[in-house]
Amino acid sequence: MRPLSLISKHLAVLFILFVVLAGALAEPAGDVMNFPQPEFTSGYDFPLTTVPEPTSDLREWIDVGVLFIVLSLASWLAVKRRSRRGLFWVMVFSLGYFGFYKQGCVCPIGSIQNVALSLFDTNYAVPMTVTIFFVMPLVFALLFGRVFCSSVCALGAIQDLVVIKPIQLPKKLTMALSMIPYVYLGMAILFAATKTGFIICRYDPFIGFFRLNGNAPYLYLGAGFLIAGMFIARPYCRFFCPYGVLLGFMSRFAWKHLTITPSKCIDCRLCEVSCPFDYIEKPNTGLARENRQTGVKRLGLLFAMMPVMIILGGWIGHRMSIPLSSYNNTVFLAEQVLAEKINPDLEETLETKTYRSMGTSESELMVNAMKIRKFMNMGGWILGGFLGLVFSIKLIGLSVSREQKDYEVIKPSCFSCGRCCSYCPSDDMHRLNFIPGSQPYLEAMSLRDPVYKPPEEAEGASEGEETPAKGGEKKPAAV
Repeated sequence: MRPLSLISKHLAVLFILFVVLAGALAEPAGDVMNFPQPEFTSGYDFPLTTVPEPTSDLREWIDVGVLFIVLSLASWLAVKRRSRRGLFWVMVFSLGYFGFYKQGCVCPIGSIQNVALSLFDTNYAVPMTVTIFFVMPLVFALLFGRVFCSSVCALGAIQDLVVIKPIQLPKKLTMALSMIPYVYLGMAILFAATKTGFIICRYDPFIGFFRLNGNAPYLYLGAGFLIAGMFIARPYCRFFCPYGVLLGFMSRFAWKHLTITPSKCIDCRLCEVSCPFDYIEKPNTGLARENRQTGVKRLGLLFAMMPVMIILGGWIGHRMSIPLSSYNNTVFLAEQVLAEKINPDLEETLETKTYRSMGTSESELMVNAMKIRKFMNMGGWILGGFLGLVFSIKLIGLSVSREQKDYEVIKPSCFSCGRCCSYCPSDDMHRLNFIPGSQPYLEAMSLRDPVYKPPEEAEGASEGEETPAKGGEKKPAAV
């Protein structure tokens, strides 16, 4: 039987070719208008839309059932069976079903916006199935860790299949990039609450591949993520996904989480080098510790800076609320109407012509725009303060160290993909991987020691070297 890593690499190459072909054949389409289709008296042909057809209630509940079954299976494979192979094939199924068959809709990641809108608009009722899609992965994360990320999320699956030669990023860069999901989450909630737009769905980098159609810039964006994902494992999941913030918080308190070894750790370091995401904490016993007084002073300084960071972040969010509010259709229209009123020489735009033809009073438009701007301003203060708090907590977390005796996964970040489990020699379930001479054994040894060579290759290399002759002369190696 071929090792899973070899199969996955072959699948990755085939999948990349498929994505490139799909992107080349996909017809670029314009943005979808959320208005009823006009009635033409002439024989006008409507263009094809890029959104899937509405599904029936029965199919929506079938999707909920499939999500529950796949999450349950992934939890069992990750926590109980510790099987990377099983999680891999569940991931392939999820990509096919939730990605290409369901065309990426409905998605727990995008459902953040539906839930946020329902909380701020009493006239909007979020469907029950959408609410379940939003809540169910969070409940499983609280119980078993981020098993949704391991093999259920279609966005994660499409990236995981192209991981070929992952590299480790510097810690400081990773820490800086980890702030982006918090910004994205806050912006998504703010835009949804003010009815400015659903930016998570609008800028989904992979939806064009799932629907085999879409705007060319979004297809290029998705292709860029996949190309980067060949070397930086799951870049969208690690540095952009807003739902990952919520999953990480729940996973921190997981009841039962995937563990690297089911028994005692032998410090072989195979798990460390097998994780392409660098989400494994290393032992620090025996290492030199800094002076306690120095650490206490730094910690006190960081706590003193926290209110400053919160206020500074809130002020930045307040300043950003003005340009951000212009993305709202009502505010944008009010700005255009006001600009044309101040400068009569400006030519009317299509938006202002349509507005005036509807007979809506200008005062009503300005009042609605002002309400949205006030809401954006308050949201900017809250979002900026929240980001300042998160940044301060991250700095404090870097300053506080605890004694680490064994290799352990970082629970809030770990995707529970199971890669580390397959490389643990203490696991009886994977003991067959470590029979000397087997392909998994050779791969594990090469991970631990990049210059490792099998015994037969090492002997061949030594025989091929020049050996001294009897007279002290060097004898050339045999060809």
